[in-house]
Amino acid sequence: MTTLRKIKHYTVGDRAFYSHVFSVLFPLVIQNTITNVVSLLDNVMVGAVGTLPMSAVAIVNQLLFIFNLAIWGGYAGAGIFSAQYAGSEDHDGVRYCFRMKVYTGILCLVTAFALFLGAAEPLISLYLAEGTSPEDALATMTYGKDYLNIMLIGLPAFAISQAYGGTLREMGETKVPMIASVAAIFVNLIFNYIFIFGNEGLHFLPFAPMGVAGAAIATVMSRYAEALIIGIYVHKNWEKHPFIKGAFRSFRVPKDLVKKILKKGSPLLVNEILWAMSMAAIMQCYSQRGLDVVAATNISTTVANLFNVVFLSMGNAISIILGHQLGNNEIENARVSAWRLLSFSIGCCIVLGGAMAAVAPFVPHIYNTSDTVKNMATNLLYVVSFMMPFHAFTHGCYFALRSGGKTGITFAFDSGFNWVFSFPLAFVLANFTGMPIVLMYLCVHLLELIKCVAGFILIKKGVWLHNIVNK
Repeated sequence: MTTLRKIKHYTVGDRAFYSHVFSVLFPLVIQNTITNVVSLLDNVMVGAVGTLPMSAVAIVNQLLFIFNLAIWGGYAGAGIFSAQYAGSEDHDGVRYCFRMKVYTGILCLVTAFALFLGAAEPLISLYLAEGTSPEDALATMTYGKDYLNIMLIGLPAFAISQAYGGTLREMGETKVPMIASVAAIFVNLIFNYIFIFGNEGLHFLPFAPMGVAGAAIATVMSRYAEALIIGIYVHKNWEKHPFIKGAFRSFRVPKDLVKKILKKGSPLLVNEILWAMSMAAIMQCYSQRGLDVVAATNISTTVANLFNVVFLSMGNAISIILGHQLGNNEIENARVSAWRLLSFSIGCCIVLGGAMAAVAPFVPHIYNTSDTVKNMATNLLYVVSFMMPFHAFTHGCYFALRSGGKTGITFAFDSGFNWVFSFPLAFVLANFTGMPIVLMYLCVHLLELIKCVAGFILIKKGVWLHNIVNK
């Protein structure tokens, strides 16, 4: 095989390959796109109340993001096995993995409630720069605590929906989680408007605007709507999804499997928590430049997530497709599929990165905030659009490595990298230089190039090509 033909073989699939990819990917992209469109509209609605409420919500969501990633990371260990069990049609194995998710969810919930109820004020205070006026600091703290206290009510529903939805996706069923998520999103959108603006937005309503508290109530309602829809579907269709039959009849999980899941899953759980903490810490470094920076990064992140849906969804698709192939002992197919999926993701993100750069000067102007914040958000979007293909590659590498159970490597590749490289750089630039925020943001993001080199080497070596359920 010539070099050119070999490159084409490893980067371009046939029609059957892309048909399978789209069958898995399309529902994920639709779900994430709608989620991020509504997130953008939520952001705009909260921003209409003012810059301080928007900053407060952004700070609390950054903290809650740690819980979300703890759930995803805690479930991921069981999810690796679940995907491979699904590939070998072992329904008992999938059921045991689902039970492990239930245990993990309870542990995460207890920890989150203890942390957020006991240390809300010190955590929010980390994001209030020293130069912030006492009035602005007090207002931001009040908005943040009101929002957080209500959002805590929705955490159990999030844990439930992720346990059910994640297991369905690992079995290759991505449509139902999409439908549940889309329904929840519209619940969130409708009630956001009702509760945030009250009788100022809809004059016939019997209550006044609730601001950030209204946004939190709407989000909690949407969480429970999603959990109910997906839970009812799974239990009503137990013949199609036999893992749920008898899932709660006992809570037994074989000791050997528990040990395997803990061995593979513990690094993932710790990784997701440390990664979320590292992102919160990096954000705290950026916030040293003032609350305008918090608002601008919130706008740029919300807008960027709308364009990032393809490569973020590709992560789940890579995990599902490669997990099934490895579980079915299709080792060489998994090797080729990984490169083709990575190439596809990069190609899509070159196009989407260009599109995001094109709209960057216009989107921030839909927010009710200062020109300083809008211009800053535009420049941050230019940075993200340039880096998107690189982030797509490293994101795909992470999920490919994870699909084969290489959780120790993914730990070093993900959160380890952030704590060793990204956070120290952000900390030094924030505290020991007067570097403008946009240039600081670019310098931190450029570190992703190091991960690209490491990811390429690891995928090429094939250290992740393992069937972990039939050892």
